[in-house]
Amino acid sequence: MCENCNSQPGSVTDFADLAPVLEKYGNVQGSLITILQKAQDIYGYLSMDAINYISENTGIKPAKIYGVATFYTQFRLKPIGKNLIMLCKGTACHVNGADSIEEAITEFLEIEDGETTADGIFTLNNVACLGCCSLAPVMMIKNSDGEETFGNLTKDKAKTILADIRKRDGEQEVAG
Repeated sequence: MCENCNSQPGSVTDFADLAPVLEKYGNVQGSLITILQKAQDIYGYLSMDAINYISENTGIKPAKIYGVATFYTQFRLKPIGKNLIMLCKGTACHVNGADSIEEAITEFLEIEDGETTADGIFTLNNVACLGCCSLAPVMMIKNSDGEETFGNLTKDKAKTILADIRKRDGEQEVAG
């Protein structure tokens, strides 16, 4: 078995929630992307265990599933933080300073694009466009409560937003 096909630390190994998806789509030709989307919706990302489970239940080789999962940017192979930061890098945002906002975020959180903070609170993803050009530069933060868009960002405004979220999420963990 290849090194990448082994279990990832902290990966999900109980796939009871995925079984109905595979019952519905497992034998449907051309449904792999749908299965992967639903698996990611359930677990937050696609672990190698999930890929192997899907393979066992569909007859599709793990290498093919992994190839599809790595080809499409919508799929994640690692868990993401509690808050997914999507920083727009589209033309309007780029022209209005998205690179300096990214610099502020990466310095403040000590992560780069695609990485998750050590405390698991944030993951940063640069995206091509959020469709909020009139708010450029803009970022959207998605979490279990939904998503919120923050526009007309400055370096300080971005850091303040992230500090407030970190404080809120830290207080929730203490209270919980």
